Amino acid sequence: MRKKVIIGLSGGVDSSVAAYLLIKDGYDVEAVFMRNWDSATNRDVLGNPTVFDEVCEQEKDYMDALEVANKLGIVLHKVDFIEDYWDRVFSYFLSEYKKNRTPNPDVLCNNEIKFKAFIDYARRFDFDYIAMGHYAQIDHSGDEPRLMRAKDANKDQTYFLSQLRTDQLKNVLFPIGALDKPMVRKIAKEQGLITATKKDSTGICFIGERHFSQFLANYLPAQEGDMRRLDGTYVKKHYGLMNYTIGQRKGLGIGGSKDEIGAWFVVGKDLTTNTLYVEPNGEHPHLYSDRALITDVVWRGPKLSGKMTAKFRYRQNDHDVDVTWIDDSTIMVRYPQIIRSVTPGQVCAFYQGDVCLGSGFIQEAYFEDKVRQYS
Repeated sequence: MRKKVIIGLSGGVDSSVAAYLLIKDGYDVEAVFMRNWDSATNRDVLGNPTVFDEVCEQEKDYMDALEVANKLGIVLHKVDFIEDYWDRVFSYFLSEYKKNRTPNPDVLCNNEIKFKAFIDYARRFDFDYIAMGHYAQIDHSGDEPRLMRAKDANKDQTYFLSQLRTDQLKNVLFPIGALDKPMVRKIAKEQGLITATKKDSTGICFIGERHFSQFLANYLPAQEGDMRRLDGTYVKKHYGLMNYTIGQRKGLGIGGSKDEIGAWFVVGKDLTTNTLYVEPNGEHPHLYSDRALITDVVWRGPKLSGKMTAKFRYRQNDHDVDVTWIDDSTIMVRYPQIIRSVTPGQVCAFYQGDVCLGSGFIQEAYFEDKVRQYS
């Protein structure tokens, strides 16, 4: 009897090709399109209207997913996870911004929706596996599954999957993990899939690719405050600390000329005084730290200490670090070579070679035992 696979079909080229490969390998495949936001009416789960200039791409994505499913001859189920997304992801997203931290909702979306709510829904089909179009690989050869980097290092998504527990990786397939992006597009074109030349999605669906500040203002009204240099020199007013992140250069609204030092960068925030700190130097010492406190750590396999590598944000090169466990879910990570813009709220993912060991959330960053004004 053929093995049953339930795949998340997003309307993008990656999940489209993943579905095709599963069928090609002889699996019995059904697909699910996950609807996480009420983009048809632009209302949130409470029924409140949100402000957009254009319809969210999510509805267009569903039509593309449906066309792909029809082309491949598989059933597509459209499922609402709107309340789950609000309760498990969006509420956390807002609470982090209230603390003036920079959250990563994609990580939580994987933990709570794609590999929890999705799996709970898929149980009605008595599946053998679930599958997603992520660029990652799973090694099922041992007693426990190991999360591995994708072949395409530029597209690798293990950073976003790094908080998944071992039990969430069991019975999971990533069909395109051994392919690079050009090959994925080539396969899609050869199979006549409508998504073959579709651009990669960016941003978060409920926000879209633009107007982030306008969207956030629906839930967290911005509080204007002072923008100052670290020595206290007043620069101008900012339009809400939550709209800025450490290391940011664009969107500060600070004019410049050839006679001035150069571009300005965000180097710190002070929630107690509602002050945004900026300096005209992207390599300013205040942007750097030499260790960080990592909390809410999820680890797969034995809790290793000592030398390994880590990423403090997506698409960042691996950094050599030294790990010390403080308790079962807290790590102090040291990097004497110093690293730029290690930002509270972001994920720190740990690696040993191609194996993603786990991750946690950056609580504080330090330099020479002093806490950086990042939160």
